[in-house]
Amino acid sequence: MTEILEFVENLLPVITAICMIGIAFSLILLLYQIIKGPTNPDRAVALDALGMNLLAITALTSIILVTSKLNDVILLIGILLFIGTLAFAKYMEKGVIIDRDID
Repeated sequence: MTEILEFVENLLPVITAICMIGIAFSLILLLYQIIKGPTNPDRAVALDALGMNLLAITALTSIILVTSKLNDVILLIGILLFIGTLAFAKYMEKGVIIDRDID
């Protein structure tokens, strides 16, 4: 049992480094999509995916540093991404984010 734990302990830095490289490559492609996207909804989806990648980087950093102090940051990023997605969807549907009743 201890041999398996030692193997996983030795393998974890390699796996996290590979994941960081993959996410960095994904961030580069998403930045290109945000800049050159053909339509605004495509740009918004790329921006949302970029935020999810930042969330993943924060989670991997938490694993690398062996700490749980970044969990609040991960939750905050997730909540802000959700609210941003809802706001953009409402803007695409109605053209405004905040409805004002002018009587």
